[in-house]
Amino acid sequence: MNRFLSKVLRTGKITNFRRNFLTGTTFYDASGQEESKYILKPISSTGHTFRKHNNEERQNLYEFGLYVAACLPKYVQKIQLQHTDELEILVAPEGIYPVCCFMRNHHNCCFNQCTGATAIDVPSRVYRFEVVYMLLSIRYSERVRIKTYTDELTPLRSQFANWYACNWYEREIFDMFGVVFTHHPDLRRILTDYGFNGHPFRKDFPLVGYTEVRYDDELKKLVFEPVEFAQEMRRFRLGTPWSYLKSFHEGYNLPKPEPKKKK
Repeated sequence: MNRFLSKVLRTGKITNFRRNFLTGTTFYDASGQEESKYILKPISSTGHTFRKHNNEERQNLYEFGLYVAACLPKYVQKIQLQHTDELEILVAPEGIYPVCCFMRNHHNCCFNQCTGATAIDVPSRVYRFEVVYMLLSIRYSERVRIKTYTDELTPLRSQFANWYACNWYEREIFDMFGVVFTHHPDLRRILTDYGFNGHPFRKDFPLVGYTEVRYDDELKKLVFEPVEFAQEMRRFRLGTPWSYLKSFHEGYNLPKPEPKKKK
């Protein structure tokens, strides 16, 4: 990946690049050179961590993020490098499909595998769902995460056309979080039952209710029916011989019977 990065730096494409997503990142600013703001601050390998950082690889990966943002300035809103030296590209919802097409088909990217996709739910946000695609480039041996956002009603464009593996990934996101994807060939539940109401990872479903689900051997299907709490007449013994709170229960404080006198 260093071959095209050196070419981009020589042509000045990143030097003339100005966008708001660069603000808030730590750069060199003491040298006074214009290119210095695109150089990451090096991390010491002998810090308070057992993981050794390769500053050259971090710089190359960050410059690659700048290259993607310079090629797609309409859709890329921010790039950031995590403490684990993993590049994240934050994209507007309407630009998730063009950016993923660029990451897959451009000869400087070649991210031909989507190793995973998931979502994050933050109910306090206006756009509560954050959808993440994890990409792998076998040619350059690099990993990148593409992030976008949406709400309960706004659908996202499916990435099935780019990576067939997104078929089940996006079905799982739809099932667990309720995020809707357009242009998906088979968007239906994959983990819960077809008649399940709600989405488990939203955690907005009732924990107790009046309906239970069971499998009927005669009908050969799942049956939804009211909950029945059938109790037989039985004696409940709340105390156990291993209880260490015997003295605090009402039944244990009764006076002990007097021993019989011997004749």
